[in-house]
Amino acid sequence: MTIRVKLFASLRQFGPDEQMMEMPENSNLSDVIARLKLPEKIPLLKVVNGEIRKTDYILGEGDEVALFPPIAGGQAGFRDPCPVRSL
Repeated sequence: MTIRVKLFASLRQFGPDEQMMEMPENSNLSDVIARLKLPEKIPLLKVVNGEIRKTDYILGEGDEVALFPPIAGGQAGFRDPCPVRSL
């Protein structure tokens, strides 16, 4: 079966940002990640056809897989050193 794989941000160092892949029937996301040789230590956000999926999700013909590395999103407990003061 043929699927489309998109790599985002720092994952682009492991291949083209978008590619078509031939995978055996009943392949799952883990199989795609292994074929791309992505390091196991990188936690990934895995999206298939616009929906977040787990690694054991079975893929189908024509599926679009998007893989994202962790994305920083702020800091827990952050306090603004210059809060707005009312006059």
